[in-house]
Amino acid sequence: MLLAAFLAWMFAGLGIALFILIHRQMMLDLLGRDAEEKVIARWFAWFQAAFLFGAAAGGWIFGSLGDRIGRTRAMAISVVWQSAFTLCCYPATTPEALLCFRFLASMGIGGIWPNAVALVAEAWPDVSRPFLAGLLGAAANVGQVLMGVLGLTFDVTPEAWRWTLVPASLPAIVGFWTLLVVPESVRWQRAKSQRVETNTNLRPIREVLTPPLLSRTLLGICLGAIPVIGTAANGNWLVPWTDQANQQRVVDGEIVAKPDPKSKARTQIVRSAGGILGSLLGGIVAAVIGRRLSYFLISLGAMATSTYIFTQLDPLHPTFPYWVFALGFVGIVYFGWLPLFLPELFPTHVRSTGSGISFNTGRIVSGLVVLSAGVLLELVGGSYARVGFATGLIYGVGMIIIWFAPRKSKGLED
Repeated sequence: MLLAAFLAWMFAGLGIALFILIHRQMMLDLLGRDAEEKVIARWFAWFQAAFLFGAAAGGWIFGSLGDRIGRTRAMAISVVWQSAFTLCCYPATTPEALLCFRFLASMGIGGIWPNAVALVAEAWPDVSRPFLAGLLGAAANVGQVLMGVLGLTFDVTPEAWRWTLVPASLPAIVGFWTLLVVPESVRWQRAKSQRVETNTNLRPIREVLTPPLLSRTLLGICLGAIPVIGTAANGNWLVPWTDQANQQRVVDGEIVAKPDPKSKARTQIVRSAGGILGSLLGGIVAAVIGRRLSYFLISLGAMATSTYIFTQLDPLHPTFPYWVFALGFVGIVYFGWLPLFLPELFPTHVRSTGSGISFNTGRIVSGLVVLSAGVLLELVGGSYARVGFATGLIYGVGMIIIWFAPRKSKGLED
């Protein structure tokens, strides 16, 4: 179960990183080599929004499906769904077609998370959960590192970017293997049997959106939204910003240094490597110093690091990679914290739905922020630094919201 959940979320991470890595070259191919940077950045915002809205829809749909048919089957279906629509992007010849397929593929990514965390939370004893939450949180960053390694090993250029869609569609193998081999959660099976014995109809979405669980759902949405916004609307700008800086190394018409097409891949790897370490520690830190204090300190560190990067550095600065690693580390600690905390908010029979809605509804808010950031980027003439500084302030909101969370949740005691 743990292996299936880890692999599923790892390949989801690969899918998340895919369009971040290839976006600029993809747009130069589809829009023409003379496309303005602000137009390329606008499409970046649209593709990020398509991912976020798609993942939010998938979290609701497949999360609810996980409470109805089982975590394992719903997770496997989500993986196959993601892979199939990623491969559908290969023959697309317009940005609009890619946008539609990206939305559909992202539904699968959104569906993986709630079922994976519910499966792991229910399969292992409580004493193991802080470490396992961090391990699962790190899985997506392992996938993002793998995507960066592919970009570092094989050139991603305007002439050759479609090849990346093929390895990004291979997770379908994991999906079919999960369907055939991986057992179902015993806790879910027990909850299902109890519903059958008492002739109780399951309405998971209605239940988490009505009292007494509504307040927990709203809290989960707020806490899940902060890191999602921080990742999509703040940290993700580091990769195209790096690519832009390394493609425009010209002063007074003369080339100062040869453009480095692999710089974006290195930034992706460094940031995600920091994320792996941060995710592994997220659940442990939350268990040691408490859910609320740990979330507050994560938010403080992420805002401070983001502010320094986007106001004091640029991608050509010699210390830039170290600070990218730092932002990847502290900004992704959240994703080791969330797999520990969100499942605790909900009882077994609605755990997948509650976790999915809590985490993925934040993506809707994040998508709106990303679209706003795209407009802002045009207004400031394509300055990634200004947009990065503005969006990094979202971490300050997290420093306030966390104090409304309960000291300890009771959901897993049922």
